[in-house]
Amino acid sequence: MIRELLSYLGVYSIYRRWLREQIERNPKPKHIGVIMDGNRRWAKSHSLIPWEGHQKGANKVEELLQWCLELEIKTVTLYSFSTENFKRDVQEVTEIMNLFERTLEEVKKSDRIHNYKVSIKAIGRIEELPPRLCTLIEEVEEATKDYGDFYLNIAIAYGGRAEIVDATREIAKLVKEGKIDPGEINEETIEQHLYTSHLPQQDPDLIIRTSGEFRMSNFLVWQAAYSEIFILDVFWPAFRKLDFMRAIREYQQRSRRYGK
Repeated sequence: MIRELLSYLGVYSIYRRWLREQIERNPKPKHIGVIMDGNRRWAKSHSLIPWEGHQKGANKVEELLQWCLELEIKTVTLYSFSTENFKRDVQEVTEIMNLFERTLEEVKKSDRIHNYKVSIKAIGRIEELPPRLCTLIEEVEEATKDYGDFYLNIAIAYGGRAEIVDATREIAKLVKEGKIDPGEINEETIEQHLYTSHLPQQDPDLIIRTSGEFRMSNFLVWQAAYSEIFILDVFWPAFRKLDFMRAIREYQQRSRRYGK
């Protein structure tokens, strides 16, 4: 059994090195979006309570960030909590909010974030979150606002349709104030008022979704118009570096025509 395991690990290691070599030879995505699905189902499959799955998923985020830094992928947007998730069991939502707070406290002091100069921003209807969490988000954003080597966006209290509604409201206000002529509104106008307007590249080149579900779940509805999608039949806490590299490699093999 041990010999078989060592043999498997050896093959795994060789394959991962080969993937890395292939990835480095081709253009890599500049912006990756991740729908981190399957925390609760992973917990259930391990006879754990739901928020233990969320904790495991939070640990996986730290690993993912390191993988992206190693491959010099400039922007990552993580779908961590949707507007619809507020409808879940009250205790589960409370535990998730507590987890966000603990994670952000760690992020503020993270050497990795500051050494790599990672700019962090929460995108969504942040005002709907608990006050303490809102304060922590402001502190983390303030501490990293001058960074620009990498961008980490945390989609929390987020919904793609809500984002477009909020952008439309901002534009309508400017029209009412006479600052914008309705006839001048175009795609660029809308993009300037999206939650992602601070990014050097708003549109993800690649979106990865775990748990095997074939849907976007209201994630980056505007920005994902031409994104490549990679669906992986594994729960988020079980997502491996090998899975991540396979997604990058498949992205590189696709022909992106943008409807042409």
